[in-house]
Amino acid sequence: MTKEQWLTDLREFLADDHVKMDEPLHLHTLTKMGGPADIFVTPTTEDETAFAVKYAYKNNIPLLLLGNGSNMVVRDGGFRGIVLTLKSLEAIRIDGTHVYAQGGANIKKVSKIVAAKQLTGFEFACGIPGSIGGAMAMNAGAYGGEIKDIIKQATVLSKEGEKLVLSKEDLALGYRKSIITKKGFYVLSAEFELEVGKQTVIDAKMSELTYQRESKQPLEFPSAGSVFKRPPGNFAGKLIQESGLQGRGFGGAEVSTKHAGFIVNKNNASANDYIQTIEMVKAAVQEKFGIDLELEVKIVGEDLT
Repeated sequence: MTKEQWLTDLREFLADDHVKMDEPLHLHTLTKMGGPADIFVTPTTEDETAFAVKYAYKNNIPLLLLGNGSNMVVRDGGFRGIVLTLKSLEAIRIDGTHVYAQGGANIKKVSKIVAAKQLTGFEFACGIPGSIGGAMAMNAGAYGGEIKDIIKQATVLSKEGEKLVLSKEDLALGYRKSIITKKGFYVLSAEFELEVGKQTVIDAKMSELTYQRESKQPLEFPSAGSVFKRPPGNFAGKLIQESGLQGRGFGGAEVSTKHAGFIVNKNNASANDYIQTIEMVKAAVQEKFGIDLELEVKIVGEDLT
């Protein structure tokens, strides 16, 4: 089958403008890098999402879930297969202390909405870039909080397109990992359980965490966020800084001078520039400290030929 056939088949169930061919992925990633996707699908319902997943599975077509394009580096040659984004599945509903959010909802937006409803427990996420689905998959966390502290259950699709409801225990949430990443599930929605708090305390905490993030992280440049996982008993940024790597890189990519744990797209970097900079950092830290830094970002796609 050709990508033209995929386009025709998917447009039988989804609106034409929600299925595109040769869509540039740099338009959809926070790094502002990445070549074209053969097919780019933006479903607007859970049924459309299930259709796209089942179609890819039945026809043995590689399928990539993009989320909102954070925490990911797409190579310059793009992706051969179907790229799925759930950014149109962004409904948020609050029922007492229970919060329901679809997989494509922006996690920062959710944190602000629940804070305005005097609910506490979600403040840690006020500066995390990404979708609810991506945050679930990676058990996203910051400033002492993480998804596993507040999650009750999630509804996911299997690779075969089967809908499953997973409890907190089923999700097996750990440091930057979950059953979602292990099994390749696609998050349709999540239910969180929060507590009623004091508005002034919630607002003060949100303001403080926002200040910490904005003052310490290089948000003025495109990036994939924190590139490496935290090594046991240490910090990736500290090891990189002590290796003298800040300000160094390849092409338009550079280890941030503001926070060494970030690699930024400072000047129209290619994905190859970014990946070369990652490899430089890994090699230098390994040589100086004997520590093999593990990637937190996901590198996908094909190199330019």
